[in-house]
Amino acid sequence: MHSPNYLFILMLSVMVAGCKLEVAHDPKAAIELTSTPLSPEIFGEGIISTSLYERDIAIHPSGNELIYTLADYKQNRRCLVVLQKTEQGWSEPRILPFSGQYQDIEPFFAHEGERLFFASNRPIFQDSSRNDYNIWYSDRKAGSWGEPQALSEAVNQKGDEFFPSVSESGNLYFTAARQAGPGREDIYYAKAGKDGFEQAVPLDSNINTALFEFNAYISPKEDLIVFSSFGRADDMGGGDLYYSIKDSMGNWMPSSNMGAGINSEKLDYSPFIDWERGNFYFTSERVEQLPASWKEVAELRAYANQYGNGFGNIFRVSLEKLELTPRQE
Repeated sequence: MHSPNYLFILMLSVMVAGCKLEVAHDPKAAIELTSTPLSPEIFGEGIISTSLYERDIAIHPSGNELIYTLADYKQNRRCLVVLQKTEQGWSEPRILPFSGQYQDIEPFFAHEGERLFFASNRPIFQDSSRNDYNIWYSDRKAGSWGEPQALSEAVNQKGDEFFPSVSESGNLYFTAARQAGPGREDIYYAKAGKDGFEQAVPLDSNINTALFEFNAYISPKEDLIVFSSFGRADDMGGGDLYYSIKDSMGNWMPSSNMGAGINSEKLDYSPFIDWERGNFYFTSERVEQLPASWKEVAELRAYANQYGNGFGNIFRVSLEKLELTPRQE
């Protein structure tokens, strides 16, 4: 266990200017994608998961690139940050070229990793008055990400759209809060068409309720969905992770809470599955156990400025340990 003085010194090594992150660690030692922990563990301690707010990880199918959301403590500014693996090891975190000015969150790789979907509140449809969140994408050509493009009004309406997740067939799942929706926030589906996405529709009542359903990850074959919900009778606290699988007829089965092995009394959300390496990732605001008391200000500061301080961190656990099977009625 680190002493309070050591943790305080460590905190001072993480200097943030806007969204630029400089970390006095060796990324090679903290990031190992092939490790499959048997219980949830903080991912990338001191490199990805720090005393700041981290969330929303996306891993390239090759395993040589990962992108996540990095924010200040209160999420006043959120940026998309990338790490890339070379022959020399993992690079240090850096902000993507098109990010850093607006609120950019929730990355998702599609098209074999050469298209990046994300949510952003940047102005849309040449309307400078718009500051709602919408779904955007950027295509990578010749190694460089292009200027982000907004999806059409079949997806992006006035109001917020969040957390894009795309299947192998190109169908899009996302979160939206709409007056005509079944709940306060709901998970929507937009089928991929010849000229873009068709009009988005909410998923059925086995997924959406009159409460909050949000941040859904869809499996490549669209036979598993993992999402968060807040306010259900079996909610353990600030919002839990749930899942549903499709039956033999292609219908979603009643969703199940992922249980105390994954969920906490705090907010648990932003799921992602790295199928190639067998890990389930998610964001949590859970905290390390609070000391019974503090005697010195330095002790409080040290605790508050470590990962596990209640600001978001990224966790992972072996996919095999989740036992994602349908609930028995």
